[in-house]
Amino acid sequence: MIYVEDKNLVIPGQILADDDYYPGRGTFKEDGKICSSLIGLVSLRNKKIRVIPLKSKYVPKKGDVVIGKINDVRFSMWDVDINSPYSGILPAFEVFGRDKKELNKVYDVGDVLFLRVIDVDEIKKAKLGLKGRGLGKFKGGIIVDISPTKVPRLIGKKGSMINMIKNKTNCKIVVGQNGLVWVKGEEDMEQLTREIIHTIEAEAHTSGLTNKIKNKLYLAIDGELPVEETEEEFVLEKPKLQNFKEELEQEEREKAEAESQKEIATEVEDDIKEDTKEDVDEETEVEDDIEKDTKEDVDEETEVEEGSEKKDTGDKPNFYEVIKELKKKKQNKDKNLSYSDNSNNNSFILNNR
Repeated sequence: MIYVEDKNLVIPGQILADDDYYPGRGTFKEDGKICSSLIGLVSLRNKKIRVIPLKSKYVPKKGDVVIGKINDVRFSMWDVDINSPYSGILPAFEVFGRDKKELNKVYDVGDVLFLRVIDVDEIKKAKLGLKGRGLGKFKGGIIVDISPTKVPRLIGKKGSMINMIKNKTNCKIVVGQNGLVWVKGEEDMEQLTREIIHTIEAEAHTSGLTNKIKNKLYLAIDGELPVEETEEEFVLEKPKLQNFKEELEQEEREKAEAESQKEIATEVEDDIKEDTKEDVDEETEVEDDIEKDTKEDVDEETEVEEGSEKKDTGDKPNFYEVIKELKKKKQNKDKNLSYSDNSNNNSFILNNR
């Protein structure tokens, strides 16, 4: 059984839940009861209950991203203030590798950096690094200090709160898990953002905080509240009686119609196949006719060519026979002339010719 609600403010020794839940950070278990060990806000996640302190210092943890300020420059490292009782160091080889350079010419006392916690030793000293997207030295802007336990509330679910502030103020905002926040923008927007962040820190335990911050931003920047989105009024309709007989008849009709459509589709498909087959047969017949006509034409041309060759070779007269025939005709002519001329007493003249 649970005796508190999420985000309730509790004090040390207050009973939170019984054996149905599991104790988390900021709680202890006694006589089967889970109790709070500090002043803070209840956080419920499934069956696990913990208490987030209202104020606390940052305890370094491997993998955290933090904002730190250079306190001192030594021979091979920088001392960094990470808003924690425990110190942080940035080794030179994490920046230069094996190269040797003058450290204060790269980062000097007072520089503000965005870093990642690479490791934490047994005395909670944090080893820092700069390898990662967006890590490095900040230029300009202001630093806002809040309790590390309020960082999740400042960010909001899936970044909703911090993105709303960024979009409305047009400021660049980087939140470190150690409670330091870097803000850069126009001077008046930087101061407004600082005020908004402190408001979130002070009222992190209250409900409706997102809408309150939204209204405050709009009043400060636009001078008026945002237009509220009106939701359509939901009217609960009287449930209608179901007529199962009509539903069954409707289903039968739909089923019969579907089968009819299926039969029609099958018939159409068969007709298409038959038409396609007939078209193929017709094309085949046409091709055969063309091939037959082409063959006949070729045969006729062959016969004509053979006849021409035969005529040329068969009708052509022999040259010697022509000469012989001509001589024969001449002799006959001479005889006729000689006979005629003798009768006219001109044989001498003709003979001389």
